[in-house]
Amino acid sequence: MGIVARVGFLFTRRWLVFAVVVALLAWLAVALGDWQFRRLAERKEANATLIANLQALPVPVDSLMRIGGDAPAGSEWRTITATGTWDTENTVVVRYRTLQGKPGVEVVTPLRTPTGTVIVDRGWLRTANEGNARPDLPDLDQGTVTVTGHVRVNATGSSAQVDNLSTRAVSSSEIAKHLAGQQVYGGFVQLAKQSPPPPSALVVLDIPEVNEGPHFFYGLQWWFFGALAVVGFFYLLYDEIRRRRSEPTT
Repeated sequence: MGIVARVGFLFTRRWLVFAVVVALLAWLAVALGDWQFRRLAERKEANATLIANLQALPVPVDSLMRIGGDAPAGSEWRTITATGTWDTENTVVVRYRTLQGKPGVEVVTPLRTPTGTVIVDRGWLRTANEGNARPDLPDLDQGTVTVTGHVRVNATGSSAQVDNLSTRAVSSSEIAKHLAGQQVYGGFVQLAKQSPPPPSALVVLDIPEVNEGPHFFYGLQWWFFGALAVVGFFYLLYDEIRRRRSEPTT
């Protein structure tokens, strides 16, 4: 039996559909692998920016942040210092923030400085899990304080809207709507330390971990699945040809 006759079954509807499905699966697996490797490249770039910004020396708030809008591009996690007084009456509570499985909130207070108001996320406070109920907040110094913290970009969407000094995510643009007459810096600051220390300190929020995540291994897995689909197809093809060879000819 000639080779053409032996592989003629490839042109049957069953094998053509099988070949198309395998080709699509292989293409999809390669595409998903490429996507994971692109995410890895983006993660590496973000890590490099994060490390550089964290290692940069602290600068005064008005040398980096600007009134209105958002934090400057590429400035997130830079360290700034600001000196002013707390606007405790306009403290905003960020609801539903768990830490190590415990319920709590983040406490965000405007800091009035000679050049503008800085929105400062002072940290995490453990609370009872009571939904929208506003917790009792610790006292703050009424005098002048100096804060050191990391620049953060504003949250967006409906979660950042402020209602009754309560929100789900921090946005200086949204909080500014409730600060009549104040010039508010774009973006906000995640507090690292305060001088003098507050009477009752909150839990300082963590900075992101510098790691590359699972993207490299996910990319390899997708490519392996694509190769497995192709190899599996050709193995089944070989097995079918071998079976037909063993059949008696008429």
